[in-house]
Amino acid sequence: MAEPQRCSPYASPSATRAVLEAHGLTAKYTFGQNFLVNDDVIRRILQLSAVEEADGVLEVGPGIGTLTAALLQRGRYVVAVERDADLPPVLADTLYPWRERFSLVEKDALQLSAADVEGALSVLPAAGGAMPNKLVSNLPYAVAATVVLDYFQRFASLESATVMVQKEVAERMMALPGTKTYGAYTVKLGLYARPAGHFAVGPGNFFPPPRVESTVIRLDRAPVMAPDGRPASPELLAAACTMADAAFATRRKTLANSCKTYFAGRSPVQQQLPRLFARAAIDPRLRGEALSKEDFLALGQALLALGEA
Repeated sequence: MAEPQRCSPYASPSATRAVLEAHGLTAKYTFGQNFLVNDDVIRRILQLSAVEEADGVLEVGPGIGTLTAALLQRGRYVVAVERDADLPPVLADTLYPWRERFSLVEKDALQLSAADVEGALSVLPAAGGAMPNKLVSNLPYAVAATVVLDYFQRFASLESATVMVQKEVAERMMALPGTKTYGAYTVKLGLYARPAGHFAVGPGNFFPPPRVESTVIRLDRAPVMAPDGRPASPELLAAACTMADAAFATRRKTLANSCKTYFAGRSPVQQQLPRLFARAAIDPRLRGEALSKEDFLALGQALLALGEA
């Protein structure tokens, strides 16, 4: 039986080493560089992300272009964000066959703006000006959680994110109320997206191998509704996120005590907490982990009503 066609020409230890050696480079620990070297994992990422010919892809941390090359063979275009100044020449080499559908933003991913993406698209005729609708990345683990939530909040065009993250981060993304890993981050991400599949990836699939277990997870944007049945506004979502931070400010305390600590000295809302909980119909004796995202939306709406969001 014939072997399946490779998804990426660089998804093997020998190919990765060859590219790095050709450019006189090594993996940089400070940048969290662990290059994916298993083509089967690349194939599973493509399957989970469901990238198709019409899709524009945003990628963070393309490295030497291992996953990028596979995405360019599936999607319409790829805009990648990379802060390592040594890698643009590497990507120009490895992605040369697809150069007309690839654009690189040389910047820290946490500082990426819509204007940066639009500038990258301006040199890609194939994009037709359409903003990326899918985030697909082997993310630098130090910023993975922040990037995913931030991009769902700021880039409305993103319909899904399929990302490689540390196992513990994926568990936080998928956590249910009442569980140990459920926290403010879970709540805030859940206001924008919901899990739609995942699979585990061991350290041996990377060069060099990381000291952690990894998970590829897909999150689909899932607009939530306000308590009145209307789509939640950006202001309501922001207020609900504030209440999530407040509820978990001191995790082992009750909602009332944690919120009192969070708002201490920063907002007159501290004096109006009983009124806020009553308006939201939430028992202040509960702890944050007992509340659903709908509860936090109710708290956010109450916070807005107090004029303190």
